[in-house]
Amino acid sequence: MGAQDLNFLSLASLLVFLIPIIYFNTRLKLVINKTLITSIIRMCVQLGFVGVYLEFLFKLNSPLLNSVYLLIMISIACQSIIRSCNLKFKLFFVPLFFSLLIPFVVILFFFNAVVVRIDNLFEAKYLIPIGGMLLGNSLRSIIIGLSNFYAGIQKDEKVYLYSVSLFNNRMQALKPYFLQSFSAAIAPIIASMATIGLVSLPGMMTGQILGGSIPAVAIKYQIAIMFSIFYIEYFSTMLAVIFSLKVGFNELDVLNQDIFVANE
Repeated sequence: MGAQDLNFLSLASLLVFLIPIIYFNTRLKLVINKTLITSIIRMCVQLGFVGVYLEFLFKLNSPLLNSVYLLIMISIACQSIIRSCNLKFKLFFVPLFFSLLIPFVVILFFFNAVVVRIDNLFEAKYLIPIGGMLLGNSLRSIIIGLSNFYAGIQKDEKVYLYSVSLFNNRMQALKPYFLQSFSAAIAPIIASMATIGLVSLPGMMTGQILGGSIPAVAIKYQIAIMFSIFYIEYFSTMLAVIFSLKVGFNELDVLNQDIFVANE
């Protein structure tokens, strides 16, 4: 038995809780009502579009179209990460794209081939939802890692340059900044894995149970998904920093100040 369907009136009923939020924001002079409403409208429109488009993709089930859709997802994810890190899109898109693409493709196809063991690795109903789940949950770590890395060096540039002069090696001088940013990036997913099931029931597990799966099956899928998310976050964050070094620093190992949007 599948999950109970929701009609549009049921969904609209949730907007009743938005009324006091808008009221409190107005009274507290929090200038976020316009952004909040815009975000809600965009969410509804985007998810509605995705629902229609995914239905088309699932029926067609074309390996080429499914692959193109994943590449588009990665491109949009890169744009979101770069914007959140306050870095220049034209400089960071290519290194960031490949830092996401490599771990994402390896883990996603390993998941489908070895864990789920489906015959068609490009099966739309597996490739796109699981790919979207893995990619979406990886953004936070990359944003934290990349922004902390470059912001830390920009803040302590004199200390960094002094380290370069001491070690005569950029990688050695960058190591403390990389370790700090990398630790901060993967800390949330490690904390999430430590408390999952006790503090929260994850979305995929809940969705499968509502969809009719027995809890034991849903739990096994959720464990596999959490492993996969962690691996993608770990390797993508590491590669994002490594691949971006060429555009982040000049030939004298000095941080390029024009990589930041604020300096335009």
